[in-house]
Amino acid sequence: MLTSVEGTYRNGRVELTEQPTDIDEGTRVIVTFMKSDEIDLVSQGINKAQADILRSHLATFADDWDSAEMSIYDNYDAAKTNL
Repeated sequence: MLTSVEGTYRNGRVELTEQPTDIDEGTRVIVTFMKSDEIDLVSQGINKAQADILRSHLATFADDWDSAEMSIYDNYDAAKTNL
């Protein structure tokens, strides 16, 4: 099983944005450093025209996605355990 958790590299350490669940102490990890928040679309097989089409289609969801009610999904796993 793979678990992905975002983090930031500072002063020689990786600071996780959230604590993973169900991970045993001492579990081995692989850390991948990303140069920026940009995604290399070409490496994903998406050209500029396709990206423009995707952006226009997804723009219709922006108001809903950015609404305060959607913040519950920011930490969905934690919210799910509280049910």
